[in-house]
This record gives sequence, structure tokens and C-alpha cells, in this order.
Amino acid sequence: MYKLIVALALMIASYSIEAQVKIPQASPKASVTQKVGLTDVEIDYNRPGMKGRVVFGDLVPFDKVWRTGANENTVVSFSEDVVINGATLKKGKYSIYTIPNADNWEVIFYATTDNWGNPETWDETKVVLKVNAKPEVLNRNVETFTIAINNIDNNFANLEFSWEKTLVAVKFEVPTQKTALASIDKTLAGPAATDYFSAAQYFYQSNGDLNKALTYVNKAYEMHDKKPYWYTRLKSQIQAKLGDKKGAIETAKSSLAAAQAAKNEDYVKMNQDSISDWSKK
Repeated sequence: MYKLIVALALMIASYSIEAQVKIPQASPKASVTQKVGLTDVEIDYNRPGMKGRVVFGDLVPFDKVWRTGANENTVVSFSEDVVINGATLKKGKYSIYTIPNADNWEVIFYATTDNWGNPETWDETKVVLKVNAKPEVLNRNVETFTIAINNIDNNFANLEFSWEKTLVAVKFEVPTQKTALASIDKTLAGPAATDYFSAAQYFYQSNGDLNKALTYVNKAYEMHDKKPYWYTRLKSQIQAKLGDKKGAIETAKSSLAAAQAAKNEDYVKMNQDSISDWSKK
């Protein structure tokens, strides 16, 4: 009888877990993803509805910090530094808080993003940037709170908040030219040391053209003032495979010394084993 009661209890518990009621959220989650120039912008937030209520000045009081949405933090992330009202906002994630008023909104970018709504204790030191924006009166109602990125240009866009008959836009500038020029300079300057090392590694591991492998590892090697011991290790392996055991041993000794200085025991042992093997008649 006891076993039967336990089995029934487990069945009921299992059913209770599986049969959780699913209902729509009052303020459904939403995400906005937009590339502005070469900068990725992402926003995660919850969207409350008017539902016949007066919003600004009532549901959302004037002159008080508002979570700018519902439930957990509204979070924006920028993949590059952006400029807002002449001030630089570093790339990263921020909570967005606002202080609405009839003729002015304060838009606040806050350092922590794990609050549920407003922080339990407001910390002014976590205010990374605060800007003013003038609200516009719309000729229609926006039933559901909406955050959007509009008026997109290669160099700027507007972060927009709209609800009821209010629209607030905050212009942000992105470093498209700086990012593009850096990309152009890097590409036209030619492959990086890691590119040459990867190419050498591929030719060595695939039993490809070992002379090319040696050329590429030497190029990678030359691009470093302080020679990485893993580069030197690969060079010694390529030399050995080409039949240059004497050169391979000398190169492996350099890799060994650098690995010992870096206290990398794995590379120390690999080099010691190789030197011993290549030294045999």
C-alpha cells in the first residue's frame, strides 16, 4: 500500500511539472537588432500596453525614474563606442532608465543590467551617461510601448521611445569611418603573424608543401620581437620533416628555453623529446 501511495505521489508531481499553465504575458518581451553603419545595436525590453489607461503623468508619473518598459531591465548594447549629445558612451551593455516630463525627458544609461525594474537603491555612480530629449506629440495613439531605431544613416541613427501620443528620439553617432579605415588599413597591410602561422601549420599537418610551410612560419616569426615558443616549435618540426635535423635541433633548443621561461611544461617536454629523437644517429 505504501509503495502504491508513493508511486501515485510521484505521478501527480510529474504531471504537475509537465502541466504548467501557459498564458500570454501582460507585457510581452521584444528584441530589436539593428546595424548602424558598422555598429551592431541590440535592445531587449518588455512592452506594456495602454489598455485604456492614461500613461504619462499617471501610470508613468512625471519627474520620477521609470524603468522604460516593464518587468526586468530594458537593456541596450553597442558593439562600438557611440557619441550622444557630444559625449562618448563606451561600447557595452546598459540599462535604460528615463525620467519623463511633459516638456523634457532625461534618458539615462545605467551600468548594471540585472535589476528587476528600478534599482532597489539608485546609485548615481552607475549613471554612465544622462542626456535630455524633447518629447514630440503624435497625432495618433501608440497602444503598445515601442522602442525602435530609426532615421538610419551610415554615421548615426535615432533611438526612439513611443507610447500613447508621445515620441522621444535620442540621436547617437557611430564611428563608421574610423572602423572602416582601420579595416582597410589592416587588410591592405597584408596577413598578420597568426595568418602566416596558421598557413604554415596547415601545410605541415597536411603533409603539404613544406618549403611553403617554412617560408610562412619564418614570416610569422619575423613579425614578433619576442619570438613565441610555439612558433619556434612548429619551425623546428618543419625543419626536421625537411631533413634538416641539425637546424631543427638548434631551433627546438630556442623553443625549449622560451617554454622553460614561460613555465609551460608541455612544450618543455615536447621539445626535449624532439631534441633527443633528432639527435639519434
